[in-house]
Amino acid sequence: MGLLGIILSLVLLMYLAYRGINVIILAPLMALVAVLFHPGEPILAHYTQVFMPALGKYLLMYFPIFLLGSIFGKLMADSGYASVLGNWVAKKLGTQHALLAVVMACALLTYGGVSLFVVAFCVYPISLSLFQKANIPRKLIPGSIALGSFTFTMTAMPGTPAIQNAIPMPFFGTTAYAAPFLGLIGSAVMLGGGLWWMKSREKKARRNGEGFTPDPRKSAAVTEVLEIPIWKALSPLIAVVALNYVFSHFWMPTWEAGYLADARFGSTELNKVLGMWALIASITLGSLLNVAVRAP
Repeated sequence: MGLLGIILSLVLLMYLAYRGINVIILAPLMALVAVLFHPGEPILAHYTQVFMPALGKYLLMYFPIFLLGSIFGKLMADSGYASVLGNWVAKKLGTQHALLAVVMACALLTYGGVSLFVVAFCVYPISLSLFQKANIPRKLIPGSIALGSFTFTMTAMPGTPAIQNAIPMPFFGTTAYAAPFLGLIGSAVMLGGGLWWMKSREKKARRNGEGFTPDPRKSAAVTEVLEIPIWKALSPLIAVVALNYVFSHFWMPTWEAGYLADARFGSTELNKVLGMWALIASITLGSLLNVAVRAP
């Protein structure tokens, strides 16, 4: 019964979050669903003594990554760098590879540390223009954006600064570059399988005579191409990935961090916090570089 409650609560959490219900409201309610499948368990005790301390510990541990990632993504969007990079990838791959162009534009941005929500907002008008030129149905745009943003660069690519890659680091004492060969294999499987599926949907749509149909409720998307050198747009992304590697493998491991054994600092070891520290430092410097390179 307990396992069934956990599975049901997770399924409901994903479904209701997808339907637009705020996860802050959903999380305690779904935890309650799981507890209800354990007859006789004290509900209020589980809420105040189990759920809330665990939630507080999670927020305390990963808040810097959430905050810095949001700031970095906002800077990339406001500076126009995210749109410039999306347009650059689309131009290089061309209309004949519209699906691949959208996927790779999203992958480049998310692997560089830009929030997937910012990526979806920036890449959507680009994908709309590409799909219209290639006469690909609009219904395939969400899948293309999701493949580039929510899959291999979120969970498998070595070095990705995504929070999903950061969560295991304090527990296993690893860095963002842990298991690089397995990560590359997993990324190849996700990307290859996803592209195969998307291309098969495109071919099926063409066989059925389906093509791009503008949304009658909205005006045509206008993708503004800013006159920004590509090196400026790329530099913050490259900085985050490169500095993360340098900090986690060469610089920070040389620090004398015996003070971490003190109870004030959680009685821990350097390898337990090394990955988080490297991410915090690299995203911070990437954000500062974003501001510096666009200064006149």
